[in-house]
Amino acid sequence: MNLKFSEIMIEAIIFDFGDVFINIDNEVCMNELKKLGLKEWNDDLAELNIQYETGKIDELEFFSGFQKHIPNHDVVEIRTAWNSLLQDFPLERLEFLQMLSSRFKLYLLSNTDRTHIEKFEHKFGMSFARDFYSCFEKVYFSFEFGFRKPDEKAFQFIINNHNLTPKKTLFVDDNINNILGAQKLGLKTWHLDPKKEDVTQLPLILNAVHD
Repeated sequence: MNLKFSEIMIEAIIFDFGDVFINIDNEVCMNELKKLGLKEWNDDLAELNIQYETGKIDELEFFSGFQKHIPNHDVVEIRTAWNSLLQDFPLERLEFLQMLSSRFKLYLLSNTDRTHIEKFEHKFGMSFARDFYSCFEKVYFSFEFGFRKPDEKAFQFIINNHNLTPKKTLFVDDNINNILGAQKLGLKTWHLDPKKEDVTQLPLILNAVHD
């Protein structure tokens, strides 16, 4: 599990969202967009995505920008294809999180946009979403607070806001670039491989760390 901890106790955990709690499938999303006529993901769309994920443009501006590359389909069709990224959210992960929240200060840090979060809340229901959100001291979505991982400002914002000690804080993410960004600030990290590992394995790891 490529984890290396010192003997210092973990007091807080910062979690990613996609492919840590909710399963996502970029290939499904791209296939749906290609069905609408998108030839390839390009630099223009990548920059558009960053603008939307950091709250610099709204949903209409985002999908209108998409229409330049998919001119024969409306915003609703493109939004549906965009939301196909979101897959299932195993219940045992929520139950695990509820157990973990009684032992640690938990935070959610996700590069995401308003469209995906609204779809998550609609797909699984607000009751489920509230149960999930309530496990965290604070939820940080990039489109709301303006920073994206692996920008060090995203991590520093949370560290400063909650007076966290980096060497006593664990960061869990499936993206190696985000892991490296967190390590620059001294955070402990778990680079979770969603194809081989599951976030519910974390308690066993933490128990071993604390023994």
